[in-house]
Amino acid sequence: MAQGVAFSLAGKVLELLSPLICEEIKLACCLKADLVNLKSTVSIIKDVLLDAEKQAHHRAVVKGWLEKLKDVLHDADDVLDDVATEALQRNVMAGNKRTKEVRIFFSSSNQLAFSLKMGHKIKAIRERLDVINKEKEDFHFNVGSNEPQIMNRDRESRDTNSLVREDEVIGRKNDKNEIIGLFDNNIVDDISIIAIVGIGGLGKTTLAQLVYNDENVKNEFDLKLWICISDNLDIKRIVKEVLEQMKEWNHEESIEVMQQKLREKLNGQKCLIVLDDLWNEDYDEWLRLMNLFMGAKTGSRLIVTTRSKSVARIIGQLHVIF
Repeated sequence: MAQGVAFSLAGKVLELLSPLICEEIKLACCLKADLVNLKSTVSIIKDVLLDAEKQAHHRAVVKGWLEKLKDVLHDADDVLDDVATEALQRNVMAGNKRTKEVRIFFSSSNQLAFSLKMGHKIKAIRERLDVINKEKEDFHFNVGSNEPQIMNRDRESRDTNSLVREDEVIGRKNDKNEIIGLFDNNIVDDISIIAIVGIGGLGKTTLAQLVYNDENVKNEFDLKLWICISDNLDIKRIVKEVLEQMKEWNHEESIEVMQQKLREKLNGQKCLIVLDDLWNEDYDEWLRLMNLFMGAKTGSRLIVTTRSKSVARIIGQLHVIF
């Protein structure tokens, strides 16, 4: 059975909750506890939604219950987006201590006020969901049958490469220099991440190409890799493409051997890696992808282009360009 609006909304709320609860986004302990409880309740309700949406076609009372649920989930989506956006802004600005405004923004009183405000909103949402969760027991829904399905994003699969046309360069020099300037920021991790985020047609790929092909950038890195992710985050395909770029691919090798070879080749190399058109919002898949590049030398840079702010939040980047 096709997934309905309520099921999709519940899934989106859970996707927003996962990176907020994980340690890569720092939140006040009280707010994080509220989010953990909210995730538990939404997960329980989501388990019966496929059956509920089926029954709603012929049971008015179930249809009414679903409408109430959708209202709460929409509110949860809005609040969680506010929390995630605030956390994202803190990550972006955290390295900049030059201005008084930044110091005020990060004051403990401001963070506490924000956490309290969001905490009240989340508590209200939880209370509404608790009522809805209790009401569901009257309907005796079947649990389960929530097999993951591939969601249609109304877009065509595409391939990109690192080549840039001359007519695309005009007007992007300042944007290019802004990103290159971020390369000089304090180095904390082996690979620092820069996300270029925006809707389709804004020139995210072109901007990444300009950075990738800049002469100064070429001289700064030992190795450069361009990978178009697009629809599917296929680890095997990505490893194969990277090894092909490095002239190291052997079609007879297993994926385990290829991954080990990739790590060995990246070891000690200062790398610039571009992941173009990343859509996948699964945090575990992102960790698997990042694990491929962990052997790179300190000072390496990873540029991610994406249309999704959720992706930018999940990857926990140091800088974001909108």
